[in-house]
Amino acid sequence: MSDVKQLIESGRAFLGIEFGSTRIKSVLIDENHNPIASGSHSWENRFENGIWTYTLDDIWTGLRDSYRDLAENVQKEYGVVIKKLGAIGFSAMMHGYMAFDKEGNLLAPFATWRNSNTGAAAEVLIDLFQYNIPLRWSIAHLYQAILDDADHVKDITYMTTLAGYIHWKMTGEKVMGVGDASGMFPIDMATRDYDEEMIQKFDQLVADKNYPWKIREILPKVLVAGEAAGVLTEEGARLLDESGNLEAGIPLCAPEGDAGTGMVATNSVAKRTSNISAGTSFFSMVVLEKPLKNLHTEIDMVTTPDGSLVAMVHSNNGTTDLNAWVGLFKEFADSIGADVDMDKMYGTLYNKALEGDVDCGGILSYGNYAGEPITAVEKGRPMVVRTPESKFTLANFMRSHLYTALGVIKVGMDILTKEEGVEIDTVLGHGGLFKTKGVGQKVLADAINTPVVVMETAGEGGPWGMAILAAYMVQKEEGESLGDYLNQKVFGADAGSRIDPDPEGVAGYEVFMERYKIGLDIERKACEDL
Repeated sequence: MSDVKQLIESGRAFLGIEFGSTRIKSVLIDENHNPIASGSHSWENRFENGIWTYTLDDIWTGLRDSYRDLAENVQKEYGVVIKKLGAIGFSAMMHGYMAFDKEGNLLAPFATWRNSNTGAAAEVLIDLFQYNIPLRWSIAHLYQAILDDADHVKDITYMTTLAGYIHWKMTGEKVMGVGDASGMFPIDMATRDYDEEMIQKFDQLVADKNYPWKIREILPKVLVAGEAAGVLTEEGARLLDESGNLEAGIPLCAPEGDAGTGMVATNSVAKRTSNISAGTSFFSMVVLEKPLKNLHTEIDMVTTPDGSLVAMVHSNNGTTDLNAWVGLFKEFADSIGADVDMDKMYGTLYNKALEGDVDCGGILSYGNYAGEPITAVEKGRPMVVRTPESKFTLANFMRSHLYTALGVIKVGMDILTKEEGVEIDTVLGHGGLFKTKGVGQKVLADAINTPVVVMETAGEGGPWGMAILAAYMVQKEEGESLGDYLNQKVFGADAGSRIDPDPEGVAGYEVFMERYKIGLDIERKACEDL
């Protein structure tokens, strides 16, 4: 403990803070990248006036509470007040839309990644760029606002993501890590910057509007991992730490998206590696050896934090509905006086799922709390479907929910491996689905018919990955790549636990997916009628 206390007192610890969908988590690490303290704040998005959003008050209250929780835990555990740090990094949910005027005022409600109301804009941009522009990308939101003749567009002087916004307020710097930037506007792999040809095409597309800005002027400057991204200002320090203990002048690394921090946290930045993040939304990332042969609107093209090309499959819906069912069973347990905490509830129900039939006994479920572009489901319509002949048991019921949570990811991964011939050496899983040892890992291995590795550090997730990026900026050697740094200085011999796909489970999941695809018509009909 004395070593950790001295480390914190001397300002050699590194801080990563990530804004997830339901939690803002802060993680403090030592020079060897070991987590030494954490803090968190729970929050929920709002659906207001047809937009999934968080208010600015939600953002700042949550950030300060998460940091305060961390600082109090450090005080309690080590008896020291945080005043200095080696470096700080902020990450958040990627994509979305935050537009500001010259005074720094937010011009329209913050639209998160969950919004899928940009179909008309995305269709035009895909045709213009011949490049997939997902509905949630920032450029799709901007162009949709233009199509809608939104009055605020003419007043925009800066457009960014949530992570970019926090970083800007902390440092005054309008910059962004290349991974997060790749979810705003397409990136040129050669320059690791916005694609200049597409920049010009977009400016030409909106030229008749006579806006006082060009698109590059309102986008953040792109940085790659390891580059300095500014220092904490006095104003930023007070925004983060209301106690006034944290000192200005701390260096910050470039803000990143949760996809990039997930890649770092699972050592998946090298080519032919993959990671799958499974929380309230799911995404799989595959680092490619070369560009895909064809345009697939189901596949996003983004980058690692150091600028390598990545194929991303994103599912708006993950474990939200699954969590709701676990909560329902917890309510039942409480009602009959059973003393069961949530960890035991999750463990019991998840492990029960492994006792179910490999095809879920004919039960079909959809956990769509929001629209799902890849499967053309427009609205959130959670649903369970079965026939009288279905084997309606608790095990099959839970297994169907675990299976369906991965349904969209399965659709996208099949495109990569079966149609594009992409080869993957390792798939690393991280996120809430893997907290119950072995269950989510087995289901995923069967779903994608590939071995899945989960590391002991996987539970730390994105904020730990962000703290590592902060440490890399400060501690890297001359010419040391991010991949080498992770292999040699962070993960070392940590190979994690591996589960191989089971042939019977693979076959059962394929049967489930056949019904899943047919049943999507029921989901789409529900979007129209309910």
